[in-house]
Amino acid sequence: MTVTPSTTPSTTQPPTYDVAPPPATILPSYDEDAAPVVPRLGLGKASPDERFAKVGSWVAGLGLAWVVTQRLLPLDGLPWLLIAWFVLGVAVSAVTAGMTGGRIEVKDRVAESLVTGAALLVGAAVVSTVVFVALRGWRPLLHLNFWTDDMSGVGPKDGFDTGGVVHAITGSAIELGIALLITLPLGIGTAVFMTEVGGKFARIVRTVVEAMTALPSIVAGLFVYTVFIIALGQPRSGLAAGLAISVMILPIIARASDVVLRVVPGGLREASLALGASRWRTVWHVVLPTARPGLATAVILGVARGVGETSPVLLTSGAAAFLVTNPTDGVMNSLPLFIYSNVRSGEPVAIERAFAAATALLILVLILFTLARVLARPRGNRPPLRSRLARRRPSDLESR
Repeated sequence: MTVTPSTTPSTTQPPTYDVAPPPATILPSYDEDAAPVVPRLGLGKASPDERFAKVGSWVAGLGLAWVVTQRLLPLDGLPWLLIAWFVLGVAVSAVTAGMTGGRIEVKDRVAESLVTGAALLVGAAVVSTVVFVALRGWRPLLHLNFWTDDMSGVGPKDGFDTGGVVHAITGSAIELGIALLITLPLGIGTAVFMTEVGGKFARIVRTVVEAMTALPSIVAGLFVYTVFIIALGQPRSGLAAGLAISVMILPIIARASDVVLRVVPGGLREASLALGASRWRTVWHVVLPTARPGLATAVILGVARGVGETSPVLLTSGAAAFLVTNPTDGVMNSLPLFIYSNVRSGEPVAIERAFAAATALLILVLILFTLARVLARPRGNRPPLRSRLARRRPSDLESR
């Protein structure tokens, strides 16, 4: 049986569907008499009305505080006025926020006031301390011999034209340098071990480091005094004081460095390992350079803790009235010991000289902090290509 194909051509038409036509685009009419559009402020920027409400709330709080402390209640004095101003200012700010916003706005305004007040309180405490110390000891600072001479042969009642603190500054610098030479590799190495190696032993080390951050300074001094001076028979010296300071600042640097290294993105480590670098080269060339500013902050915290301690160096170094540059050659003075011994003398001249030495200590700490920040600045701090091209004028780009 054969089948012959049909000679009649079959035409197939595409199926048709009922599809609604697309809606026509209707442009809104432009109203020429409408008010101009108000530009939208960025996030975090307050409008003029909000700024006026904030300032007005605190001005009203000041007026209410003056009425309450000076007219209604027997609370004379500037401290009571400031306390009442803060409390009433927060209350008035909350009321004005509730009038223009909701519950969230009230909480935000109260939290902002509390945080700002706490920051201002801390700043005022720091500034008042520095100003008070500088005003009490400004007269010895004006004499050149205060920065170039020591106290050999100078009594507590002698004038400011004799004697100085060069021996104390030199002793503090040497002791702190010894402490940093010991602490920097140990502290940062411990942080690298806790962060990059890990394991059960790393958790034990982290627990010990966190416990040692609350170590009293007198305990560090007693430890070095018992082990280094009594057990090993070594004399009191700047080396012993440097060891005591290193024991005290080691957990602080290790703990702060651990926190900084844990913030480094893991993608940087993975990218370095994927390119064939070893773990050691990844840590040395990727992790540590990325965390350099944070590590400088950790060192600053350790220096701030160790440079002003008195009890460890009092037990381990002793006090000398002359300049000593060899840390292993007998007793060595430092700025905290110089301040302590002059304040205990009870003589007004010696006390004023102690305040001048405290001012010199503040200046030394400021110099060390600035130096640490400069050394921690990233190398090759050049703006990217896009920002450099954006700064050029269009005529310069067209000419190229």
